[in-house]
Amino acid sequence: MPCVGDWLNSPLSIVQGIFAQNVANSDWEKKVTEYFNEKLKENNATNWVPSLNDVPVHYLKPNSLVKFRCMVQDMFDPEFYMGVYETVDPNTNARVLHFGKYRDVAECGPQQEIDLNSSQTVTSERQTFYCVPVPGESAWVKEISYLTEPAYISASQARVSPSTSYTPSRHKRSYEEDEDMDLHPSKQKEQHMGSGGDIHGCVEPKRLETEASAGHHVIAPNCSPPLDLNFPLPGEKGPACLVKVYENWESFKVNDVLEVFGVLSVDPVLSIVNSEERDSSGLDPMECMDTAEEQRVHSPPASLVPRIHVILAQKLQHINPLLPACLNEEESKTCEFVSNFMAELSPVRAELLGFLTHALLGDSLAAEYLILHLISTVYARRDVLPLGKFAVNLSGCPRSSVFTEHLYRLIQQLVPASFHLRMSIESMNHWRLVPRKDYAANRLVSGLLQLASSTSLLIDETQLEQGQLDPAGVRNVTALGNLITWQKVEYDFNYHRMEFPCNINVLIASEGRSLLPSDCQVHLQPQIIPPNMEEYMSSLLTAVLPSVLNKFRIYLSLLRLLDYSISDEVTKAVEEDFVEMRKNNPESVTADDLHKMLLVARFLSLSAGQTTLSRERWLRAKQLEALRKARLQQQQSVNGNEL
Repeated sequence: MPCVGDWLNSPLSIVQGIFAQNVANSDWEKKVTEYFNEKLKENNATNWVPSLNDVPVHYLKPNSLVKFRCMVQDMFDPEFYMGVYETVDPNTNARVLHFGKYRDVAECGPQQEIDLNSSQTVTSERQTFYCVPVPGESAWVKEISYLTEPAYISASQARVSPSTSYTPSRHKRSYEEDEDMDLHPSKQKEQHMGSGGDIHGCVEPKRLETEASAGHHVIAPNCSPPLDLNFPLPGEKGPACLVKVYENWESFKVNDVLEVFGVLSVDPVLSIVNSEERDSSGLDPMECMDTAEEQRVHSPPASLVPRIHVILAQKLQHINPLLPACLNEEESKTCEFVSNFMAELSPVRAELLGFLTHALLGDSLAAEYLILHLISTVYARRDVLPLGKFAVNLSGCPRSSVFTEHLYRLIQQLVPASFHLRMSIESMNHWRLVPRKDYAANRLVSGLLQLASSTSLLIDETQLEQGQLDPAGVRNVTALGNLITWQKVEYDFNYHRMEFPCNINVLIASEGRSLLPSDCQVHLQPQIIPPNMEEYMSSLLTAVLPSVLNKFRIYLSLLRLLDYSISDEVTKAVEEDFVEMRKNNPESVTADDLHKMLLVARFLSLSAGQTTLSRERWLRAKQLEALRKARLQQQQSVNGNEL
């Protein structure tokens, strides 16, 4: 267990030390990154860094090291800041160099002034990302992530101490906690000054801040209308953050899922949300070219939207806390964790199949296809065609919303991120599925389809009734169709549309055949008709041991990351088999059928832990497809119409 030292509680003091030792050369920034990278590698030290996903902002010490698991919802314009600046004492003419990196406000001593004309000043550039918690992140991900953390709230290093210049209003804190906090006041002696390119004098912030509430809209001080935190999904909780990136920001893009480690900044001077406050803070209105709306969105109160100055950032392959974070395709073959789990893969698959069979009312064929769907992923793109997508239409679902509601809850317990989209004429006509650009505020307004990679999306058509779609509804249905077929969403930039590729697992629940496209239709054939559907579905989760449930979660996440190939020998055998199938039944066997069988064979192999296609798995894939088609034909003959 690493000792919680200055690097965790006062990272800026560490940066100051490195800066002072290397001020003569330009590699001090590289040495800072190397220092923290080494520290975080020691004895699983990343678990000792407080997470904004788990700990409320008001419990965290300002300017301490924090981490944040998030999705890039928007990218603001790059901003200039003073990377290095010089202060001068008017009385003694003594000069001191300071670094401006990892800060929002420039440090200025009580008898010092910043020399804006100094030849030592270095102007640098940084990129700001607007980041939100991963949309639809499952509760179990948050719970397990939190259980791996130490008890920050009881650690004095992670608790905020009220100071003369930082006075949060903590509405949810107990009186005992407030009294405990007030026993250890600390004083902030430095004077501050804005460093985002508009710096005109030392300002000592003395403003009150309010705690960010969980939800889409937050009432900001002196701000009307309420601040929209721009979460893609309704009912989301957690902080939105302005993430300041200093290196390699071009490697990140909108909708990427990141884990960032950086310096938490909640300085009250950042809470400049309208022109009156800009005037009172001493900023020159002529140099504030942003509109009032843009200023409100891009400079929200830091207590509601804290800033993180990134020291280290990494793009996440997955957000399953039960898997090693460093897992990738190259390491998976040699990783001890993977090899140990693969050794017990067969019984885990059998248990999961049984669990899903019960969830699908005794239909083992539908359960097989649901497993294949849940481990599917877009592994490549050939021209515009996404390879590996496997959208399933589960038709024949009971019209009762109880079944689909509980089916979603079961899926939610298995996958790290998901969303239940209930289709109706009203919802299609009124929801905003596609993100759009707001040029007045210069931001990307989120939509329901702005989801992170590998999110499971359950589209529920069982409550859909006849009605008229208005133009907005037609656009929404078209967007869903494009998402399923091409794995892309066209964001609305008013004057044009821009394609954003995605990797979303889409499961469509419907009575008859879905009005949306799909890669595979499986008609549900219930073998069990429970007298009380809600009681039956609810009992499934309570009957599963937590340890078994965790194995299911590892199984589904891990298999998505495995590599897969087909040998030349098996490829030749498959081609010959397909030619024979065409000879025997030329009208009903098409190239599309071959593609579908190969897809089923791929995920069938991976579901058994095999990374190459065998003859046995190919024959099993053909068998599953024959059973699925026969069921559809049988249902069609019963109904007398197309499914």
